[in-house]
This record gives sequence, C-alpha cells and structure tokens, in this order.
Amino acid sequence: MKRTNLRPASRRSLGQRHSFRATVLASLTVLVLAGCASGPPDAKTPTRPSSSFAVPGLEKPAEVLVDRWGVPHLYAGTLYDAFVAQGFIAARDRLWQMDLWRKRGLGEMAKDFGPAWVENDRAARAVLYRGDMYREWLAYGSDAKRVAEAFTAGVNAYVAQVRAQPSLLPPEFALLGYQPATWSPEDVVRIRHHGLTLNFTSEIDRARAFCAGGPGIKADWLRRELDPPVNPRVPQGLDPCTIPAAELRAAYMRATEAPQFSKTNTKLVATTASLRPDAGSTDQQQASQGDPTGAYGSNNWVISPKLTSTGRPILANDPHRAHGAPSLRYMAHLSAPGMDVIGAGEPFLPGLSIGHNGTIAFGLTRFYMDQEDLYVYQLNPRNPNEYRYQGRWEPMVRVTERIAVKGESAPREVVNTFTRHGPVLLSEPGKQRAFALRAAWLEPGMAPYFGSMDYMRARNWDQFRAAMNRWGAPGENQVYADTGGNVGWIPGGLTPIRPNWDGLMPVPGDGRYEWSGFRNGDELPSEFNPARGYVVTANENNIPPDHPAAKKGVGYEWSDAARARRLKELFAAKVAAGSRFSVEDSERMQNDIVATPAQRLLKLLSGLRSDDAQTATALRMLQGWDGTMDRDSAAAALYEVWSSKPLRAAVLKAGAGDAGTALAAPGDNTRMVLLLENPFGWVTNEQRDALLLKTLPAAMQELTAKLGPDPAVWKWGALHRAEFRHPLGGVVDASTRKKLDVGDWPMSGSSFTPMAATYRASDYKLTSGASFRMVLDVGNWDASRVINAPGQSGNPESPNYRDLAPLWLEGRYVPLVYSRAAVEKETLERIQLTPGK
Repeated sequence: MKRTNLRPASRRSLGQRHSFRATVLASLTVLVLAGCASGPPDAKTPTRPSSSFAVPGLEKPAEVLVDRWGVPHLYAGTLYDAFVAQGFIAARDRLWQMDLWRKRGLGEMAKDFGPAWVENDRAARAVLYRGDMYREWLAYGSDAKRVAEAFTAGVNAYVAQVRAQPSLLPPEFALLGYQPATWSPEDVVRIRHHGLTLNFTSEIDRARAFCAGGPGIKADWLRRELDPPVNPRVPQGLDPCTIPAAELRAAYMRATEAPQFSKTNTKLVATTASLRPDAGSTDQQQASQGDPTGAYGSNNWVISPKLTSTGRPILANDPHRAHGAPSLRYMAHLSAPGMDVIGAGEPFLPGLSIGHNGTIAFGLTRFYMDQEDLYVYQLNPRNPNEYRYQGRWEPMVRVTERIAVKGESAPREVVNTFTRHGPVLLSEPGKQRAFALRAAWLEPGMAPYFGSMDYMRARNWDQFRAAMNRWGAPGENQVYADTGGNVGWIPGGLTPIRPNWDGLMPVPGDGRYEWSGFRNGDELPSEFNPARGYVVTANENNIPPDHPAAKKGVGYEWSDAARARRLKELFAAKVAAGSRFSVEDSERMQNDIVATPAQRLLKLLSGLRSDDAQTATALRMLQGWDGTMDRDSAAAALYEVWSSKPLRAAVLKAGAGDAGTALAAPGDNTRMVLLLENPFGWVTNEQRDALLLKTLPAAMQELTAKLGPDPAVWKWGALHRAEFRHPLGGVVDASTRKKLDVGDWPMSGSSFTPMAATYRASDYKLTSGASFRMVLDVGNWDASRVINAPGQSGNPESPNYRDLAPLWLEGRYVPLVYSRAAVEKETLERIQLTPGK
C-alpha cells in the first residue's frame, strides 16, 4: 500500500516488545515479548514483582509506579525527596550510561579503560567549569545546589545497592571489568561537554578557506549559508594561513565529543586492555551527509485554542540528537508537594527540560546563537608559557593534575594551560603560537539544560519568561502553553557582545577583540498569544528581520530551513482551509517525510530530456515523483544518492572551481539549491541543465551496484537503515553486539524532512534524528502522546530497552499518562523507597 506524505499515527501499537536476559560472559537469549503498547495490563504484559529499597537521603517514604512503557512515576513526601527518588530510579534504569557520562566529563576514563585515554582525559578536564561554586549555584536559582545534592544522593544510593548486590549491576560493567563511581553534586554542573555548541570548528574552516583567497572565499559561500547575509572579514592582525585546521579540530573534538570506543584486535573483548578511543568516527563528524548543521536540530510548535479541535492549546516537540542505545532522553514523572511535572530530560541531570507540570507545558529546540570564539596568540620566544596581550607578555595559568591509569601503579601528571580567554587547546612553541577556546558555556550558570530547574516549576508566562532570562546553554527556542489557553515562544541563552567583529573568524588574543559582556535576555524577540494563533520553530533564523536583535550579531550560522519551511507550509494550508488542528495532526506533522529541497530541484528537472538511456530512465523516475522520502520509493533513493554525491560534487566544482572544491566540502544544501535556481553568473542556465543531466548516471550506477539492475525494485529504505548503536557495539563480537545494538530497519525521511533522519554518507545508516517525540493536549493531560526510542531503560537485560523502537519507526506513540488514576491503570511495577542510613 502506498503511504501518504503525512504518515498516519495510531493510538494502538503494532510493535512487539523485545528483551534479552543474560550475563556478558555467557550466551544471551533473545526473548520476544508479545503484547500491545497501550491498553490495560493483561496476560501478555504481566505485572512485575514489587520491590523495596532503603535509600539514604530520603526524608519520607516514596512510591514509584513504573508503567508498561518503562516510565517511572515518582510520588514523594517532600519536594527534595522527589529528586532523591529521580536519581535513584534514573540510576536503576541508566547506570552505565550515566557513569560513562560522568567519567568522560570529569576526565576519568583512563582510570578504568587504560593509558590510551590519558590525553582524552586531559582534554576533558580543560573544559570543566573551574569557577567559583558559590556563584555557580546561585546562577540557577535559590535551591539548585539542594536539588543537585538530593539527586546525587539518590544516584549514590543505587550505586551502593549494586555494589552490595552484584546481580543488579548492568552487564557493561561486567564486560569491562569495573565498578560504577559515586557522584558529588558538583559533577552535575561542572561537566559541560554534553551541550550542543557552535561555532568553533566553523571558524577554523572559514579561516582555511580565506587563506586560499578568491577561490576559498567563493568556496566559503557554498560551504555555509549566513543569515542575515554578511560578508565575513579577516580580523585585523589575523593571518588565516596560520590556523592548523586539522590539529585544532581534533583538539576540540577530543575535549568535547562523546566517548567512542574502537577494537585493536579481532578477539571478543572481555577486558579493557584493547579498548581505545576512536578519534575518527564521532557522530558529529559522520552524521550529516551534506549540510554542516543538518546532523542536529529539533522541531517544536504550539497552537492556540482558537485553532484546535480540542478547544485547548496543543504543544509538540521532537528534539533531534545523535541516535544510540540507550536513548539520550529519559522520561519521568516527579510528583511531590509543590511540584507535579512529567516529561523528558537527560538521565544524568535532575529535573525535566521538556514536558508539563499540570499548569504549563514547555518544549525546546536549538536557537543557534554564537557562543564560541577561537583566539590566536603570539608566544614569547623566550618563554612559551607567556602570550602577548596589550603590548606585554602575560603568563598562562598552568594547572597540573594527576590522572589515575588502569594497570599503572602511579598516577600520571598532566598539565592544562589557560589564558584569560579560556583553555589552550593547542600550543606550538616552535612556531611561537597557541590557540584557545573562549566559550560562553564555561561561564557561571551555563551547565547545559540545568536551567530547566526553574522553568519546569513556573506557573505562568511571567514566571516562565523570568526563568528563561537566566537560561545559559545551549541557546534554545522554548515554546509555551498553559491551561488558561495562552501560548508563547521565547528564546534564551547567554549571548556574547562582540563590539568590533562578527564572530565568524578566529581573532588575535592580543586584546583587540574582547567581549564586552553579554546581552540581556530581554533583547531577544519573543511572542505571547500571537495573532496568527501558532508558533513553529525548527532551528532556522527566526529572529524577525525588523527586530533590533537581527542586527546585533546573535548568530549567523543556522540550520537548514527546509524543515521549518515545510512545517510552516502545512500550518498555513490548514489555517487557510479553515480546519482545526488535532493531536493526531501534530503526530503526522512530526512524521512528515516531504523534502522541500527535493521539490525545488524537481522543478529544474521538469523540462529536461536526454537521449542517453540511463539518464532518460533517471529523469522519468524523478519527474514523476513528488519529493516524498518514503522508504519504499525508488525515486527517493535515486534523488538522495544523486543530490548528496555526484550533483553536490559537481555544484561545488562549478561554484568554487578545482582549487576551491575541497574547501567548500561538504557544502551547504541551501546554497547549492540557490546556485542551481539562480546561477548568479557562476554558471549559465544551459550549463546548469547540462550539469543536472550529466550527474544522473553516476547515481544510477551506484544504485545498480548496491540494489541491482532493475530500478523497479529499488527502495530508499534498502539503503537508509535505522539502527541504534551501543557505544560498545564496535568492540564486542557479533553475537554480543546483537544484544547491545537495536534495529536495522528500512527508514523513511532525510535531514531535510520534518521527520529528521540524518545518515552517514559512507553507508546511509541513520545517525541522528528524533528519538523522542511528544504531543501535549494541554489541560487534558492524559490524552497526551509520547515516544522515546529505542526504550526507556539503558540496561540491555530490561524489557524496556528496545520495546519502543518499532513504534517509533512507524511514527506511533504511547500515552503520556499523568493523573494518578491513569497511572495506576498502566502500572506494571511498584517500587517502595524508604529512608535509609
């Protein structure tokens, strides 16, 4: 059956639950769990035995009801007991993931994984928050420290449980041969590497392009769209040819990337001796097939009651991040005196950043403000630990630390150096130069997403807005709705003021280029109950052109606007038709697979003909297609291979020439479509048409080699496969990898469809997109819908490790139950938490 452009979502599940129970050193047995993903518990989804734990840090007993989808509903006797319970239950579900996050962030990988990680640990420590903790805690709100203390008390209570009962330990610890660490409250806020950041690496690439002069400047135009349009300038005193691009990029990624493991031999890994950091396969490096910002993004919108079929606001959010097993997002429900909030956050942080509290609802996407700069220094030839600043030699701050290393009796000493601007990522004493990162996210109050601590407890727009004025990192678009029928949008984030440059290039660190503070949050635009009745954001530049912030250098490098364009088309069409929006409409829009860039290129192909048989076949396939990236579509497969490889390469060469092609790669999708639509004198229309035709055979040949000679049986999903890879999937044997990784299914969509599905260029495997989706019926909370893939649990032995992935694949949802009665109906497991010593 042919799928429509907006794939139907259902309130019933067609998926199956899967689990496996095993130990890592024995054979693991896959169990197929039957049952529906909604509806009351029955024989197919048996309730689980109740359990009880003593939890030090609790003041009063607490109860946890775990629903059939693995979502814990935490009922606590005091406000802070809710966070103790959250830490305990999050650790129960995601202990290995949380422990790895902490270990990576604090630079403690070598302690358990060996000497290959020492340099990564040193780099991670360079980007830890090192400021005054008193100021740090106050930046988030009056009780931020107490919340973190409560949360980490809960985590540590579960760590103590698994140490006392090894049977509770997730299998990864046994596989790697180590124990989980205990936490301190400061760990929650000092670790900063997990927030999405920009534009340090873009500055490196732009300097490299400008070093080449004319060809490079043309290449940079193709490499990145800048919005609002601006012509980057080389800052006075900077020689762009002195920027060691590869070395700086590697240093930045070493400090900020998620851990990537590689195997140095072909044997099954049973110890950590052969684990190594893999510097060449990060999600950030491989995720996007073309658009440099296509790998990560999000969609959200909010709809006024006057436009909905429910007569209540609807709020929808699907944040896009790197896919993996387990999911980055973790759902929970925290109910206590003064707070009753449900939704999703990240398992290693207290609170929730996406969801509702029974009165207001909230959801986020990235707002691409520029929070980073690369500073270049001249070093003192007589003392490489001094740099020139305002006409004198200023000493760097040297911090010596000791790193414990597995297998070594004595810790290793490492040194990080800091200038007044930030950590030195690369020093070249022989060339008398050094390079440092200045990042707003290293300022007080900038722990990623921890700013949600205030807004998740707001009760109205004024309180929500006040909380967003304190939001630090990353830059976010927040949509808002409340039970009074109000809707709104407000961006937030700490925006540096650059008085004499645009932030698009590296700058000398000699004192000529200094931030002059940060912009007040009130300087950013916002909307409350807009006349149009809705707000949509999808990481595009959504600052109104006539707003003062449009000319204040908030940021120039935004995500490709294709998703935003398509969503706004859908909204405008429905409003024009006089139709009202339902919850199901938002589900369909989150799963929309129409690519507007494809539709634009198809218009250019409409009148073209060819005498070459292979080219003619390709034209027939594309000219009869509507731009829907369906997994069963042969035309979608042809378009994606053609546009991302031979066409992209040809456009880069036509636009930048042979000398500039490598500097333009991978190329910005919007820029390439614009060049083809309006050649701007770079090529003629005739040359453009010839380019379109001559690049089609290469795509046909690749598809023939991969999918066979008959185009009638080609399918986009045969190439574009959805999988959720475990961090250890690449270092274990095939049998164990099957237990850790989730899925290998045909997948619709692309980077440029609202249902974002970014893939790895080398093999078209899915790397990022919306693992979490939420649609809230504001006020009728039990009618809200959610999905978190591959599942709620991070323990491969849990039935909730992979049960939601098949539903996610089909664009389906499960209820986000909120009322106690609805929660009781869906409860499969009860856990009693009692105060412990």
